[in-house]
Amino acid sequence: MPFESRRIRREKRTVEAMIRIYCRDHHQSSPNNESQCSELLEYAFCRLDRCPFGSEKPTCVDCPIHCYRKDMKQRIHEVMRYAGPRMIWRHPYLALMHLVDKLRKRPAEDKS
Repeated sequence: MPFESRRIRREKRTVEAMIRIYCRDHHQSSPNNESQCSELLEYAFCRLDRCPFGSEKPTCVDCPIHCYRKDMKQRIHEVMRYAGPRMIWRHPYLALMHLVDKLRKRPAEDKS
């Protein structure tokens, strides 16, 4: 496994917590939807592993590169809108660190 920064590991924990909150509250009786959540989590991890900004990555909403496929972007957006406010109570450290990460300067787009 290649080197993974603490920041990327924390981002993975955050997105995993958000997907779990969403899935638990929406898919209690539907295994098919649970597999969709697993697919979304795997996709998000893959995107984080390939992020060109690495440990300097901004939050996805502030990123100049939109690397999610349109369908996955819509799904993760739905998850984050639902789970984001609930993160404060269920995962306060991850929620706080996500807010701190939003204060990072947005990286400049590469014009080459």
